[in-house]
Amino acid sequence: MPSNSSRAISSLKAPAAVVLSVFLVAQAAAYYAIPKTETSFSVAPLAEFPKQIDSWTSVAEYPVESEVQAVLKATDSLNRSYSRPGSAAAVNLFVAFFRSQATGVAPHSPKNCLPGSGYAPLSSGTVNIAIPALGQSIEVNRYVVAKGDVRTLVLYWYQTPKRIVASEYAAKFWLAADSIRYHRSDTSLVRIVVPINGVGEERADALATMFIQSALPALNRQLPRL
Repeated sequence: MPSNSSRAISSLKAPAAVVLSVFLVAQAAAYYAIPKTETSFSVAPLAEFPKQIDSWTSVAEYPVESEVQAVLKATDSLNRSYSRPGSAAAVNLFVAFFRSQATGVAPHSPKNCLPGSGYAPLSSGTVNIAIPALGQSIEVNRYVVAKGDVRTLVLYWYQTPKRIVASEYAAKFWLAADSIRYHRSDTSLVRIVVPINGVGEERADALATMFIQSALPALNRQLPRL
């Protein structure tokens, strides 16, 4: 007869298995819903994304390594850090653009990539960020991760020509729906990283929020829209 501890472990595994099954079904449905002939569109290279955004100035640029690109398979990418006068830390912006998901190529969730890079999640959830310049709010994923004694704030979302979503499941749903309607499956993964060490978690959150409020209008102009 199974012990109480075995039953407890099984009860914890069951919901995770159900979630994984639902995600895999959604992923398969989204893939088969994508038209094999998609509408063509133009898009500017991410290298042209502004290096000056309001009071934020680019302070470093990091090319995506070939072995990372081999796994990522993004059509285009940007990995750049910005700072502003008086800022206690730089904010890193990473954008991976995928022109089509018709061949099964899709963004890799940082939720899965970070542990593989040695980062342990300390907390996770979502947060709403008001964008005054656009008159709207967006929901993004929020993670605090640690690697040794180094703690880092990570915010990320999926951005398509029609919407911004945090949930991987919602991204798959809208991929299927928008592919049928618009005959396009392009999307971008946008990730913001701010170091917590030296500034504190509250200040890191404030820096990330201020940067997103400044950068999102520019991202909307840079990335394809409908």
